[in-house]
Amino acid sequence: MTTLHDASGPDLTADRLYAILRLRADVFVVEQECAYGDVDGRDLLAATRHLWLEDADGSVLAYLRVLADPGGISRIGRVVTAASARGRGLAASLMEAALDGAAGEFVLDAQTYAQSLYARFGFVPEGDEFLDDGIPHITMRRVAKD
Repeated sequence: MTTLHDASGPDLTADRLYAILRLRADVFVVEQECAYGDVDGRDLLAATRHLWLEDADGSVLAYLRVLADPGGISRIGRVVTAASARGRGLAASLMEAALDGAAGEFVLDAQTYAQSLYARFGFVPEGDEFLDDGIPHITMRRVAKD
């Protein structure tokens, strides 16, 4: 059984933030071998929304964050699933929760292999593929809903 959590930056407890940052480091830095500055100063902002799924023992299985970009655009990022929890649709569950009832415009930079996940939620590619820390990405956008 998993439990969905949704919190703004200031509402994250130290232990939850630690578990989230650990998952992000385990996957992005260690598994994908991308040495980059993950801690970018945006996690604790009041406008930052964190969504994650925990298992019964409190382990963070999957996570994403939604940032407030200029112009009223919401940016989804840091979408990550623990290696042990992949194949269960957890990222899709988090995307559903992030977009539920949202009418505004969303943007994200998808690892190109994951485009089909985001396309299911109305995101369309824009621009050219680019490398981010050596991994192919593409910007995808979902226009505002009426």
